[in-house]
Amino acid sequence: MMHRLAILSDLAEQYRAVIEKENLPDLTIESTPGPDTDILLGNPHLMKNILASLPALSWVQSTSAGVELLMDSSLRRDYVLTNARDVFGRLMSEYIFGYLLAHERQIFQRFADQQAKRWNDENTGVLYGKTIGLLGVGSIGAEVAKTAKFFNMTVRGYTQKSEMSADVDHYFHGNDLLKFANGLDYLVSILPNTKETRKIVNADVLNALPTHALFISVGRGSAVDESALLNALTQNKIAGAVLDVFEKEPLPQDHPFWTTPNLLMTFHTSAPSLPEDIAKLFIENYKLFNQGKPLKFQVDFEKGY
Repeated sequence: MMHRLAILSDLAEQYRAVIEKENLPDLTIESTPGPDTDILLGNPHLMKNILASLPALSWVQSTSAGVELLMDSSLRRDYVLTNARDVFGRLMSEYIFGYLLAHERQIFQRFADQQAKRWNDENTGVLYGKTIGLLGVGSIGAEVAKTAKFFNMTVRGYTQKSEMSADVDHYFHGNDLLKFANGLDYLVSILPNTKETRKIVNADVLNALPTHALFISVGRGSAVDESALLNALTQNKIAGAVLDVFEKEPLPQDHPFWTTPNLLMTFHTSAPSLPEDIAKLFIENYKLFNQGKPLKFQVDFEKGY
């Protein structure tokens, strides 16, 4: 059977080049989706509105880990949905530890000292011996835990049930969320968007952190109670926050986060979907698909991940 693939991405030509180089059997790549298209590869926000117009659709491969846009109950679910996993861990880890090192080594302050021609030879902090707490320890969290061990940090992990990473020193579950947060030097949220995770980083969690703690959010913005975080930062209840994701994106220009003290923001750029990485995942899954075998990283429509 000949399969027909349509690629919906701003980087479609890069994806196409990698896939065509593989010479996959029984696969035609179409320039635009049509009635015979049975496979989609692309960004969920570009695929959402055309699902209903593709009667032959059997499989959708997302180029991102987040597929919330395809979870709407009004959308069809009669196809296999797979997302991107095991490709973002090293990128997320680079981002997280870039900011941890900037915070401990006071890189921004040292630059300000340089600009002011001010000799500042006071000691900075170090990562060694600090405790990092990971909200969510999937493939990304496991990579972050591994990097933390390189810096000789203590690692706590909060998950529903799983304890898959050997680099996590202490796991917490269920009602132990505040116990998990108590005394952390760093809290990192890597959680997906589900009913259970929404606003899990609330006032109680932030109040459980010591005042020197730094919070980093790279999972989904819905996991954070933004009002509680705003209050914690403006009242100096924690030392600062780094946010890459937000409840509403793009962040509205009148949102108070733009001028909140001790807050650094990036714009959903912590772990880009690189075509060479995602295309390799698609190729691996296509070979399984063409053989009628179960695909890797299938999404449960009920769970949302």
